Amino acid sequence: MYDVEVGLDPAFTVGTVDPRLYGSFVEHMGRCVYGGIFEPDHPTADEHGFRQDVADLVRELGVTTIRYPGGNFVSGYRWEDGVGPVAERPRRLDLAWRSLEPNTVGTDEFCRWARGVGIDPIMAVNLGTRGVDAAVDLLEYTNFAPGSTSTADRRVANGNKDPHAVGTWCLGNEMDGPWQVGHKTADEYGRLAAETARAMRRADPDLELVACGSSNGAMPTFGTWERTVLEHTYDLVDHISLHAYFEPVGGDVDSFMASSEDMRRMITAIAATADHVGAVRRSGKRLTISFDEWNVWYQHRFSGQAGLDVNENAPLIEDVYDVTDAVVVGDLLMALLDHCDRVAIACQAQLVNVIAPIMTRIGGPAWRQTIFHPFALTARHARGTVLRAAVRTAPLPTQRYGDVPGTRVTAVQDPETGALTLLAANRNRTEPARLTVPLRAFDQHGRRPRLLEHVAIADADPSATNTAEHPDRVVPRPVTGTVLDGEQTLTATLPPSSWHLIRLGD
Repeated sequence: MYDVEVGLDPAFTVGTVDPRLYGSFVEHMGRCVYGGIFEPDHPTADEHGFRQDVADLVRELGVTTIRYPGGNFVSGYRWEDGVGPVAERPRRLDLAWRSLEPNTVGTDEFCRWARGVGIDPIMAVNLGTRGVDAAVDLLEYTNFAPGSTSTADRRVANGNKDPHAVGTWCLGNEMDGPWQVGHKTADEYGRLAAETARAMRRADPDLELVACGSSNGAMPTFGTWERTVLEHTYDLVDHISLHAYFEPVGGDVDSFMASSEDMRRMITAIAATADHVGAVRRSGKRLTISFDEWNVWYQHRFSGQAGLDVNENAPLIEDVYDVTDAVVVGDLLMALLDHCDRVAIACQAQLVNVIAPIMTRIGGPAWRQTIFHPFALTARHARGTVLRAAVRTAPLPTQRYGDVPGTRVTAVQDPETGALTLLAANRNRTEPARLTVPLRAFDQHGRRPRLLEHVAIADADPSATNTAEHPDRVVPRPVTGTVLDGEQTLTATLPPSSWHLIRLGD
């Protein structure tokens, strides 16, 4: 067993958590939409064809915002195909995933569904095969009031009188990637993004706009792409995006357990790049990051887009997640929280079936994957102000990142109630950790915090998974032996390969 000592003080803070940190992502890909959120013949389907068992799980997950409709899909998407009478909508070949898109679900259907489950949609526009005109038309269709423009009246004629009021818009998707339909150089994309942003802001100056950053940290243009793009767009956008997926490369599980070190490095590097551009421009503006695709994804199992046969709603990258994956996902959430001063939006990719926390069977059940639980617990309880946690812990040697902290700890305090939430990930696969957290600084006016709950994702078998037949094989379980003593010192034991939520309050 090794020791983990944490220093906390409510006076030392990182920043306030933007609720959009708990976002997700829905792309027209595989069974995310058709056979995922939407299945008209399912026993639980509502009058619009959306599965209510899935909707219930989405609410439980605590998702606050969803990016739509892609992803790679958006770079060849004609939004007009997905509005109007369903029977008249064209079937198209989606070049991103070589699928036949029926366009049964489009802008109106998705926005109504999202609002129905209490979620704010984020809309992405096509800057791969299209540009300024299509983006402004979609903005008018989605947001403008009845009678304002003919495009807005088209929405009304399609049965949607009220505007969808989408406030955040992504200017394309992964335009740095050679796999992207309409892939561009940084200068080409930067200029198009600036032109589109300028036009969209003339239509609605209150929009929040996201420029495309790097598709992953291993891109040869990482950093330089952002610099060039922001030289074009800095004064026109609010956020720069980042994407990252993680897996145990070559069976290196220790490095996989420390994946959040790479996420932390990416955030720090791109925040510095944005600040450099701002400094050169003598700007007082401070851009934030939209980490609008992140998750565990076993990419070595995917043969790539070029090897796909033309299909219709075929299963695609439906990874099954185990306990180890859940610990990594919990740790990645902690990294986002620890950088909440720079990360305003984050979207776990994707929501249903496609590398997702929720899985479904056609005509059958929906269930929670292991990674569902750290997301749901964090989204429910880690709201408020992130505190600076000074953590002393034994190092964990890794091939990819060198020595990293064996345990990471994140603390979030509710400024209204004073309630404190501690998140902890023991990345060591063989050694438990003895956690010690003095909390005397939180004894305010004689109101001492008390221990409310300690639950963990842990299992003697780190490869355990949830299935349709055994949906609750891996769930958060109470941890015994956690103590908050009379000196207001919290002590707990964290088993190997485990993720924890500890709540304290009145």
